[in-house]
Amino acid sequence: MTSSCLDTTSDDLLPPPPTGWQTRVRAGGAAILFRHALARLPLRVEFPDGSVLGAGSRQEPLPRMIIRDAEAFYARLGQHGLIGFGESYTAGEWTATDPAAVLTVLAAQLPRLIPGALQRFRSLLPRPPAGEIGTAAQARSNIEHHYDLSNELFQLFLDETLTYSSALFTAPELAGGRARWEHLARAQQRKIDRLLDAAGVGPGTQLLEIGTGWGELALRAAARGARVHTVTLSARQLTLARARAAGYGEQVRVELCDYRDVRGEFDAIVSVEMIEAVGFRHWPAYFECLDRLLAPGGRVAIQAITMPDDRMRASRHTYTWIQKYIFPGGFLPSTEAIETTAARYTRLRVRERAGFGPHYAETLRLWRERFDSRAAEVGALGFDARFRRLWQFYLAYSEAGFRSGYLDVQHIVLDRTEEHP
Repeated sequence: MTSSCLDTTSDDLLPPPPTGWQTRVRAGGAAILFRHALARLPLRVEFPDGSVLGAGSRQEPLPRMIIRDAEAFYARLGQHGLIGFGESYTAGEWTATDPAAVLTVLAAQLPRLIPGALQRFRSLLPRPPAGEIGTAAQARSNIEHHYDLSNELFQLFLDETLTYSSALFTAPELAGGRARWEHLARAQQRKIDRLLDAAGVGPGTQLLEIGTGWGELALRAAARGARVHTVTLSARQLTLARARAAGYGEQVRVELCDYRDVRGEFDAIVSVEMIEAVGFRHWPAYFECLDRLLAPGGRVAIQAITMPDDRMRASRHTYTWIQKYIFPGGFLPSTEAIETTAARYTRLRVRERAGFGPHYAETLRLWRERFDSRAAEVGALGFDARFRRLWQFYLAYSEAGFRSGYLDVQHIVLDRTEEHP
């Protein structure tokens, strides 16, 4: 198996630890703050000199964080905050026996990790580069950065449905709090079916899907008898989705197209974890498009990753590790932001919503374990050890967000209330 993956493995991807007297000052401050935080965090943090810190650090078991290069770790943390924390993991300056467990502890305490007196300096942190803001001209480049890495890469850790979003497990499948790999494909199909049901998709439905992925939702909608128009900005996803949908002929149309350029009228619109890539500046345009494209009496069903409204407002101008290395231009909405944006700019109103964040934590764990178990095959595709550590951190970082309850994932159904008494 071969792949012409994008250049994400060069040394340019990860800068060296910063140096200089200002760095030393910031690193000293970071060390004080980090050690102060450890006094109340249920972690076991081991340092190169043999010292161990963390609340209850003599107790077992605790999530174990191993710092291999304290000087570089503090230099990055002091200079770049949470971005530096992730860069330090990618560089191998710290590691963990279970990175998701360490990050879950940190995510649960995130609003309290930085003293209130220092949070007023948030405005001094780096802001997202202008080139990553999700304008129509830039949106495709943002999508390519992640989704066009390699179809073969995603096939290594996704199940056979190639569904790259949260699954929806049954209670028996989550018995004991841990889902099993053999349940994942069916749980993905269950999630898709719930969205299609919520949007009223059946025989003859004219369905628009914004964000094709690798085509599983379009296939299941077509199997119901719907006529599907699905759009993506990923050329690699387009190729594979078209191949998978070939058996349906003209019933499934897969197009390389920005959602703002779609024309027509559709009985139902479905979009799975695509609003996160829109960017908060473009949420009004996104919902205006949904309203414009939805036929009278139709419904919109979206799957959205959400964060608390106060955290969303505090972080909307902050440049994050996930934006820098994984999803440029991305930003997570809150439930309140979705409701107020739709109400302010469109006739659409939220009719119902259902959250299932713990299911995403398990989905991500299964992906992460699969990714780790196939490290040799990932390497054979041309992705080096540094890239693999980057993605280990990404998957663990995401899992921690849901496992701690800091993030949620929701099914949100919108319609025009006057058309559905």
